[in-house]
Amino acid sequence: MFLASALGLCLEWLQAYFLVLDDMFDKPHTRRDHILWFRDPKVHMFAAQDGVILRQRIQRVLRMYFREKNYYVDLLDLIHEVEYQTAYGQMNNLLTTIEEEKDLSKYSLDLHRRIVHYKRAKYSFYLPVACALLMSGEKLEDHLDAKNILVDMENHFQIQADYLDCYGERHNCKTGTDIEDYKCSWLVVKALELCNDDQKKVLHENYGKQDPGCVERVKELYNDLNLQGVYAEYEGWSYKRAVKSIESHSSTAMQAVLKSFLVEVYKTQIFRDSESLFIGPLNSS
Repeated sequence: MFLASALGLCLEWLQAYFLVLDDMFDKPHTRRDHILWFRDPKVHMFAAQDGVILRQRIQRVLRMYFREKNYYVDLLDLIHEVEYQTAYGQMNNLLTTIEEEKDLSKYSLDLHRRIVHYKRAKYSFYLPVACALLMSGEKLEDHLDAKNILVDMENHFQIQADYLDCYGERHNCKTGTDIEDYKCSWLVVKALELCNDDQKKVLHENYGKQDPGCVERVKELYNDLNLQGVYAEYEGWSYKRAVKSIESHSSTAMQAVLKSFLVEVYKTQIFRDSESLFIGPLNSS
């Protein structure tokens, strides 16, 4: 349990390292109801160095407590690979928001899926489970089905975050600025799929502008396209798909782990209000 806690701490540091740098790129104002670290006048660009220190602390703890373990090399390889893929996803995310190259016509579900797959889908959900498997003496290649389920849930989690950026109450996340920041959000991608030529013109003229009036026009367009209803339909489909995948898994222990993630992910107000979904049996497990 001590080793599991130490490894869990390392993953928290990895998350903090990613977020410190991500906030410096995205430049929102708050995260989890606190002013961002780099916006402290006494910190500013020193936040980048703080992120580096957080990352280096991981190596020291791993070397101190895990160097003699037979899974040490696999553990390092796993963390390094996930870190690389996250950095690659962040690069794709940033390239879509370069001021001189803004082009909504490039935005698609495929691009959104690619950004999410690399930027978030490995370190948030898959990485902690993969670390536990290595500590238990398991081979990761024997659990590819669980990996795919976790990555799918993380993809949904990001789509949920995109939705809440516009429609949710921002209690635990950074202030929603996806529209102003020209983000390749799931909402704008779906809007591009559904809108007619006139609506598409409105989107092109107003998306990515810091003007509150432009932001409001984009939100009005989202409402005209009933994106809340589109999301509710997607969430119901995604949940049922996840339940089916989990229940088909051969290991009851892994099913329990996956269900614990499922309960945490599918908890938006739309989901809770839906009569067609069945969270009860999962909670009882």
